[in-house]
Amino acid sequence: MNIFTTLLTQPLANGLILFYQIFGENLGLAITFFSVALIFLLRPLTKPSMDAMNKIRTLAPRIEKLKQKYGSDKLKFSKAQAELYKQEKINPAAGCLPQILQLFVLYALFGVFTTTLSGNGDTIAKLNNLLYQPLKLSAETTLNTKFLYFDVTKPDCFGPGKCPSNPFSLPFPLPGVILILAALSQFVSVKVTSPHIKQEEKVAKKTEGSGDDMQVAMQKSMTYTLPLMTIFFGMSFPAGLALYWFIFSLINAAQQIKSSGWGSLTPLVKSISWIKH
Repeated sequence: MNIFTTLLTQPLANGLILFYQIFGENLGLAITFFSVALIFLLRPLTKPSMDAMNKIRTLAPRIEKLKQKYGSDKLKFSKAQAELYKQEKINPAAGCLPQILQLFVLYALFGVFTTTLSGNGDTIAKLNNLLYQPLKLSAETTLNTKFLYFDVTKPDCFGPGKCPSNPFSLPFPLPGVILILAALSQFVSVKVTSPHIKQEEKVAKKTEGSGDDMQVAMQKSMTYTLPLMTIFFGMSFPAGLALYWFIFSLINAAQQIKSSGWGSLTPLVKSISWIKH
């Protein structure tokens, strides 16, 4: 085994099978509750990053003043911004840690599904190569991979090709329910972790040069690109990964809302509250 398998893929495979045995040999329930446990297990590592992101948001008015002060001189603005972060003891790169960790976890889980749970070859033998001795399965074991309407080892979509079912007799694939929910939760997660774009647009218009406008455009693009990528790639990935990504994005959004509010969804939430009253 390589070091990535030993440090990440193997522990994830063992955790998944442990939860599979705890929750009545239902792989869908195992993924659901294992995902929740994994998110909170990583919480001590991701919390400082979320705190750093919140501090950066509180500095937004001061950063806007720096943009107005230095105008088109991007070099002086960058130095002043770096000095501000240094004074406030903020590492702007810290906000990337949760995303990096999740990408590693997602990649490792992808390996578990594609190499051991794909149904190609001897699934139990391949799993036992990763499992610790107390969790090893007997050769006669049959994994229960059905959950709700889908098979967690197959793509969550409706249509031809790799899609496991085609209930509407469609000539083209459509994303399944879990995949759509994963994309929606990803959209909400991105929105609540980003500041109100309209405020940044106003600052961008006041400052010369295209740097600010490009940053705003990239932020807008990420808001819609990530959910679309979730659907596009998810239609060929095992549905268990879509289930994990849905749970992760949902809990991440909930934690962010609890920590620092609704982010760029604030105007929408306020308008809904106003309608109710």
